[in-house]
Amino acid sequence: MWLNHAYFKYMTGIILALICIYLLTLLDAFSPAATIISTLFYPILIAGFFYYIFKPVVRFLAKSKFIPLTAAVLIVYAAAAGLFYVMYRLLAATIQSQVSKISSNLPEDLKQSAKEAEKTIEENNMGMVSMSKIRQQASSFFSELTNAVGNHATEIVSTITGAATVLVVIPFVLFFFLKDGHRLVPFLMKFIPSDHQKEGKKILKNIDQTLSAYIIGQITVAFTDGVLMFIGYLIIGLDYALVLAIFVFLTAVVPFFGPLIGVLPAVVVSLTQDPVMIIYVFIILIVVQQLEGNIVAPVVLGNRLNVHPLTIILLLIVAAALYGFIGMLIAIPLYSVLKVTIKNFYSFYRLRRIRT
Repeated sequence: MWLNHAYFKYMTGIILALICIYLLTLLDAFSPAATIISTLFYPILIAGFFYYIFKPVVRFLAKSKFIPLTAAVLIVYAAAAGLFYVMYRLLAATIQSQVSKISSNLPEDLKQSAKEAEKTIEENNMGMVSMSKIRQQASSFFSELTNAVGNHATEIVSTITGAATVLVVIPFVLFFFLKDGHRLVPFLMKFIPSDHQKEGKKILKNIDQTLSAYIIGQITVAFTDGVLMFIGYLIIGLDYALVLAIFVFLTAVVPFFGPLIGVLPAVVVSLTQDPVMIIYVFIILIVVQQLEGNIVAPVVLGNRLNVHPLTIILLLIVAAALYGFIGMLIAIPLYSVLKVTIKNFYSFYRLRRIRT
């Protein structure tokens, strides 16, 4: 009878589960869990990100019989602090000077460029564009923006306070990740039946390798993009080259769209310096992307993620619409983890069917 069919049973169970979730949502039963998850999400995400960067060094040091694991973590912390201090001493003055110049000179340069553009339009538009109307709309936009910032001042302060708290907590979370991370797999294996231990270890190992390959590889690619863009900015004589290159490095962690977002400040600076510079900036971007795509990325990432470029683009578009920059940041590794997990489970399922 069709009521006893497995498909009907599964679909009935899924529908009942969705109804229960919907009713619990109406009762606001998930609010405490959502608050806990949102509070812990960013510290765990950022600490996990640095965990995969520092883990190879900690493992290498801990292999020595003379260095305990805790000491290895502390050595890595000290080395990272020392490196940060050296970079601060070498670059802080330049960065501070360029940021100060940007904050003081860029608004005036933009106003001057806008006046020149307005003059050019008025001389050549033959009455088709009303500059007074454009000025009125711009004034209205900035007035609304100022009011919105004022109305959400409390939320802005709360966000800054939360970000400061996260930054304080991250080093402690990262310390215990590095110190006790090797205990995670044995802990998870307790929930897997004994006859499935081998397959479970294989899945967890593949997930760990996938995350490690993506994070370390993408950081290396982003750093290379930043260095190459910095060299290119110096060659064309673009102002604030170091700050603009650092911005490229921070955004290039996101594949495909990251470098495009990172080059936008350089385009703005080019407008104030010399409009022809925009062409040079995009030429540098194209050259850097070609070097990255054909030399750096194949060497660093290889085919370990095995994700089609079109899939990456679609994932990033959806993730950006749902969760913004953070969504774009975690979309690819999350997809890769799910892909590896499903692939291993499917292989395990087929193996079990062959045995039976």
